Amino acid sequence: MKWVTSVVRVVRTTDRPSRLALGRTGEELASEHLRGQGLTVLSRNWRCREGELDVIATDGERLIVCEVKTRSGRRFGAPEEAVTEDKQARIRRLAGRWLATYRVAWCPVRFDVIAVDCAPGATPQVRHIVGAF
Repeated sequence: MKWVTSVVRVVRTTDRPSRLALGRTGEELASEHLRGQGLTVLSRNWRCREGELDVIATDGERLIVCEVKTRSGRRFGAPEEAVTEDKQARIRRLAGRWLATYRVAWCPVRFDVIAVDCAPGATPQVRHIVGAF
């Protein structure tokens, strides 16, 4: 079998931000939203070998693990639709890792989804789905 490799130069022809920049924008908007709701953001983009948690916050009584999904359009559906059952299970496992890492013996945990629509030229829209899973 013969493999052919080549270098492809990608030129952006739209004013849409890169996926990475879009994700960062969504996480910043989500964090601002949570602070506006009176929550304290404890961690952003917490990573371990098994994956990453987007935002971890607290209301003083419970830990709130937020999955942030950002879209620049609806071609692939609403942002919150991307939080599948498999993704939810992974987030739950990662939350357990976070609790163990920071030696939090026990506290109630809530799992939220923050959906951010960032259509080019429009004001970003943030939807906070409390207790999403």
